[in-house]
Amino acid sequence: MQTESIWQKIAKRKPSASLQESISCKTCVIGGGLAGVLTAYFLTQAGVDTVLMEASSIGSGQTKNTTAKITAQHGLKYAHLVHEFGIEAAKQYASLNQEAILDYENIITKHHIACDFERCNSYLYTLEEEQRVKAEYHAAKDAGLPTYLTDETPLPFGVKLAMVFTDQAQFHPLKFLYALADEIKVYENSRVITVEDHAVKTEHGEIRAEHIVFATHYPFINVPGFYFAKQHQARSYALALAHAPMLDGMFFSADQNGFSFRNYQDFLLLGGGAHRTGENEEGGRYALLAEKAKAWFPGCSITACWSAQDCMPVGAVPYIGRYAKSRPYWYVATGFGKWGMTSSMCAARVITGLILEKQEERGAVFDVSRAKLSLVDDYAEEGFEAVKNLSKELFQIPETYTNDLKKGESGVFISNGIKAGVYRDEQGDLFAIDTKCPHMGCQLTWNADEKSWDCPCHGSRFTYKGELIDGPAQTDLLSAQTRETHE
Repeated sequence: MQTESIWQKIAKRKPSASLQESISCKTCVIGGGLAGVLTAYFLTQAGVDTVLMEASSIGSGQTKNTTAKITAQHGLKYAHLVHEFGIEAAKQYASLNQEAILDYENIITKHHIACDFERCNSYLYTLEEEQRVKAEYHAAKDAGLPTYLTDETPLPFGVKLAMVFTDQAQFHPLKFLYALADEIKVYENSRVITVEDHAVKTEHGEIRAEHIVFATHYPFINVPGFYFAKQHQARSYALALAHAPMLDGMFFSADQNGFSFRNYQDFLLLGGGAHRTGENEEGGRYALLAEKAKAWFPGCSITACWSAQDCMPVGAVPYIGRYAKSRPYWYVATGFGKWGMTSSMCAARVITGLILEKQEERGAVFDVSRAKLSLVDDYAEEGFEAVKNLSKELFQIPETYTNDLKKGESGVFISNGIKAGVYRDEQGDLFAIDTKCPHMGCQLTWNADEKSWDCPCHGSRFTYKGELIDGPAQTDLLSAQTRETHE
């Protein structure tokens, strides 16, 4: 089955024009997902001359792959916040994310957006982590959130305990995004190549802007900021099931290998199979979800399957604010973990406030320069993973040669002294790419579920033909033969 989210199957939009000349504006927002569009929307509503640049089409990045839960319930978040940053930081995080739900509702009402927005409860359930869920409940309660405990849920299996956040929400993210994009100035198919001071450069034009917002999911500018050392990327998988029950709420597991659930219209969305990007060479994630669906919901059928990619920050709090001290006129929104809906709204509010020179302390919990001694080991682990996978590019001995490859298989081999990743498609044709990621040189690994080459260091992804899927890389891969002629 082709991987395409349920949202893509339903919503369509007429594309906007691409940038074909040099222009100037007060603020340039880079990235046409929820964070970027919401930021551009708020600035435009405030009378700030703002343009948004999107490399492909609006919503073509991670927004189309979300399960679209608009909730302040973010897993085992609040106990962690209290422990690492204190109760005031937890209260601020809770308040901003809870306000985000109302912000969505107000925008939808104001512009009469038909995006299937509905209020519902959000459950954090566990089969194993009863004490941790209790601790999370007490921290969330202290942070001022509407929550209670129960051991009864509509899930198709028993749980030890569940924490319920009342009056949360869910919607169709692309219907919302497409409608909101009509309220701002957008250039699609206008990939930003470089950003230098106040200049945003594309292939066909340059934007001069007083303020520049990086809302690209993962920042593609390495220095300053060093966000590649502050987070990694992770993938998860989802199925849309027909002929499955209505579960009345949104559900997320506190357990390490748990599953998520929510309904959309007549479909049940089942999610799980999470792993660090670049660590799925054996595959089987969709098969796992299909097996669980068959066991839990006999008679159901798979209507759509897709995957999502999330930036997982050190300290488990997004980076939202000024990009770096040396670039006070640059802003960043990244590291949303698995909670991009409310985090996008928080980012839009915080960055808009900074540009309009309003209450900067409102976003203090997201401070991009934060550093705590207790998080040093987490920063070190991110660095270790990057070095480990960079070393693979330099020293790993390939194990597979093209003659060994069967249809649908991949391998790494040496061609005239150049390391190549090779995939043999179902027709028997071979596709060879350079395994060196163009972002920072790490060796790519095969993702068997999605037939892609993924970077385990920083999360860039490419098709088996070498075409860029996800950043922070900005260019396609070279073929093995092309790289040889360049060296």
